[in-house]
Amino acid sequence: MDDTVTVSVVICAYTTARWERLCHAVESVLTGSRRPVEVIVVIDHCDDLLAVAQRRFGSDRGVRVIPNAETRGLSGARNTGVRAAHAEVVAFLDDDAVAAPGWADALGEHYRDQTVAGVGGYASPVWPDVRPNWMPAEFDWVVGCSYIGQPEQIAPVRNPIGCNMSLRRSVLDEVGGFRSEVGRVGATPVGCEETELFIRVAAAEAANQVLFDPGIRVDHHVSDDRTTLRYFVRRCYHEGLSKAVVTDMAGAAAALSSERSYVRRVLPMAVVRELRTMTTAGLARASAICLGLAATTAGFARAKVSRSLSRSAR
Repeated sequence: MDDTVTVSVVICAYTTARWERLCHAVESVLTGSRRPVEVIVVIDHCDDLLAVAQRRFGSDRGVRVIPNAETRGLSGARNTGVRAAHAEVVAFLDDDAVAAPGWADALGEHYRDQTVAGVGGYASPVWPDVRPNWMPAEFDWVVGCSYIGQPEQIAPVRNPIGCNMSLRRSVLDEVGGFRSEVGRVGATPVGCEETELFIRVAAAEAANQVLFDPGIRVDHHVSDDRTTLRYFVRRCYHEGLSKAVVTDMAGAAAALSSERSYVRRVLPMAVVRELRTMTTAGLARASAICLGLAATTAGFARAKVSRSLSRSAR
């Protein structure tokens, strides 16, 4: 990696229930790196976890543990980590993800190109037992992982997956970081904070590139509660709610550019593929695709109507 490029890694955590996962995440970042990597663990308004993490990592070289200084939620925790970071590139890893050896180095390598504003990689789901046979790979974004429909080689994208992404620090400073109006708070299955941020990154400078490199990999653990059809529907519905918020902030053209291609091209091909299997599992996956799209659309429509009525009442 170019000696002029340094990387800080921000890992946000909010619950003691994932303590062992957090330890593995921190250790994975430090494994295989050819140069020192600064790791910042941000604890999101959980005093018990903060105390445990400070005791565990307080003496570890290159690891700092700090409390979220902003509003509770992932966006505020990430912003706290960014302010504490010293490197030119800030990378983000989830507290239940494990990075491949040399992960930070691989992300930093792309920043030799000064037009690269952000880089993301591939996130593989690690299921608690076996993958649910009804779960379509096109919807792995529901569990925070890469999905069918993303590029299969290095390519520009609108935004990467949040558990495996990075941005140039100067660009983050310019656009103002993550917005608390969108994004996950605790276990509530909302999202789109990355989408909204990267839309602003693209708008800030036409030359800004955001790259997806499928060779930069993390394993993202899926908890038991996220393997149910109930969670699947709930997560899709909340994605629709979040997308509606982002369209109000950034406009529909930017906020839904990737989704239009996904809905028009990727999902119909997936339904046809599954139906052609003539199997019970294939029919279940085809049904889940239709259900997921319907739930997302319902969430989006409800939020748009609600926000429109709210504006009219002012």
